[in-house]
Amino acid sequence: MEPAREDRPPDLVAALARARSPERPGPDTPAGGAVRAWPGPPTAFPKAGPEDVDVQVLLRLSLAASDGSGRLRPAPSAGALHPVDTELAVGAGCSLPPGRYGYDPLRHRVHRLGGQPDGTPPGVTARLSVTARRTVSHYGHRARPLLLLDTGHAAAALYLAARALGVSEPDVRLDGLAESPLAVVHIPPPDRRGPVHPAGSARVPAPSEGRPAPAELLARRSAPPPLPGAPSPAALSAVLTTAARAGAGDLRWCAAVGPPQPGLVKPAAGGATLRRYAAGEARPTLAAWAAGQAWIADAGAVVLAVGCPDHADAPHIRRAHLRAGFAVHLAHVTARRHGLAARPVGSWQQADLGAALGAAPGRDWVVHALALGTRHADEENIT
Repeated sequence: MEPAREDRPPDLVAALARARSPERPGPDTPAGGAVRAWPGPPTAFPKAGPEDVDVQVLLRLSLAASDGSGRLRPAPSAGALHPVDTELAVGAGCSLPPGRYGYDPLRHRVHRLGGQPDGTPPGVTARLSVTARRTVSHYGHRARPLLLLDTGHAAAALYLAARALGVSEPDVRLDGLAESPLAVVHIPPPDRRGPVHPAGSARVPAPSEGRPAPAELLARRSAPPPLPGAPSPAALSAVLTTAARAGAGDLRWCAAVGPPQPGLVKPAAGGATLRRYAAGEARPTLAAWAAGQAWIADAGAVVLAVGCPDHADAPHIRRAHLRAGFAVHLAHVTARRHGLAARPVGSWQQADLGAALGAAPGRDWVVHALALGTRHADEENIT
């Protein structure tokens, strides 16, 4: 059967140029199924041994839906449409028997697709692709960059879940060379021995900057606007530094801040402090560029990933957007650890920040963002 038109590989250069234009999407179209229909009956998750990757817990902490509609998941998605599909190649040292599996995040179950591929390493390898129709149904021609950002967020969710399970260095590949899979995350058997205790257990490890706790991964959500209140310089520096380290290479990172000294700031050398490099109030312009989301003009701060010039080829476009999604996801977790409300912002039109600052046009586009605000300790009603 021929794939639906919206799921065929696009001319990504042309698609990005159109997504950045002021053209508005047309009416919504049917989104299709909320998850991919994997063949065959579901396979139960076996109990994990003390030296195995617990695939059931890994997926619960990263990709599983926690509501009946399938919209509420640990990894954010534009419009809560969740286009990312996950296929697993399972090797030795996993709770699942070796083989290929498709994951259903709505029902939190796997479907066995076949035997273990040749050369499968120990642990589990997640191959991330997209069903574009889900996002195209609402965002139309603006969907292509959002699909890539969503995939980067999903890769980061798997990375953080693996870290919570005691894996010191999950291997994340976001090279942008292939249209499918867009990203690959390999999770070897954990370095730490002994059972992992899921959220709710008294033995859950406490959060730290280096390794997340399962409970904090399950609790992460995008805060609803408005997001007022300026983050402290220390908190903003921590969020920016996390993003800059995770999304280095094709992207540059800065943040728009408001009074008393509105402007753009960057992490200073060493990342401990902030350096102001442009003066003036940028947040209203960002609100206009972000599909007219007026609340951004009053956000406490807006962290920006900038890059992906007009001359970028398809691998560059994929790589920059995948890394932006990955980095913003990690920065979001850092923001929550510093008591901040945060919301990713992925749709940007005419957002040529470099040209707005007087540089050559077409070189420094806003690729992704994380809006930040403060909240009191009892303000936990986020969705």
